Amino acid sequence: MPLVRRPLRGSAALLTVVALGLAVLTVATEGLQRWAGVGLTRPTVVSILRATAQLAIVAVALSGILAVPWTVALFLLLMVSTASWTSARRLHELHRGRLAALLGVLAGAAVTIALVFGLRMMDPTVRNLVSVGGIVIGNCMTAATLSGRNFLARSRDHAAEIEGWLSLGATPQQAHADVGRHALREMRLPSIDQTSATGIVTLPGAFVGAIMGGASPLDAAVFQLVVLAGIALAGTIVGIVVTRVAGGSPTVPAPAD
Repeated sequence: MPLVRRPLRGSAALLTVVALGLAVLTVATEGLQRWAGVGLTRPTVVSILRATAQLAIVAVALSGILAVPWTVALFLLLMVSTASWTSARRLHELHRGRLAALLGVLAGAAVTIALVFGLRMMDPTVRNLVSVGGIVIGNCMTAATLSGRNFLARSRDHAAEIEGWLSLGATPQQAHADVGRHALREMRLPSIDQTSATGIVTLPGAFVGAIMGGASPLDAAVFQLVVLAGIALAGTIVGIVVTRVAGGSPTVPAPAD
């Protein structure tokens, strides 16, 4: 159902209400995580604070980007760099994990964005480039992290099997082939489920955002479909690149601490 917010007096009032609301939600999340013994209290708070600061900067930057179209390339490059760096930190234990994250995010984002606009599925306007690019790049980052960490975990669980293949003369890629397929499959399943449930279980952010931005329901649906198909392609490319690069390891990873 559409989001409805009661009118507020001025931007200052809106910012105050949102700030208080964010504080309540963050404290509630922190309290539940402490109670459940998850141990993610500090990362959760830091992530909310970082998101607040970063979105404030982006909001200001986008005003300039929308006014000077050529700067969109720099903005997309910044997003790709940040996404790659974030995933690389998560994959530091993986064989060539940082390189895998960089190549995966670059390949997934570049191919998908080029096809979306090259096939004229959307008009190549600055707003569309920023919107589609941001969504695709963000999902590339998630795909790189999930596929890499799944690959690492399964490699550790099946270390004896991998060592057996290597001892029989298999190449590292052959020895890690099953691990890579499993990691790619596990990474893709949540996205497939979300896509299958679109319009029935949930209304994705791109659709809701387009509606709230004034687009017609039909235009919003088209935009969402393009995004979903793009995410599927980008995630698959990222997963293949990450698992293939990681699969070049001639050894099995050390056990987790």
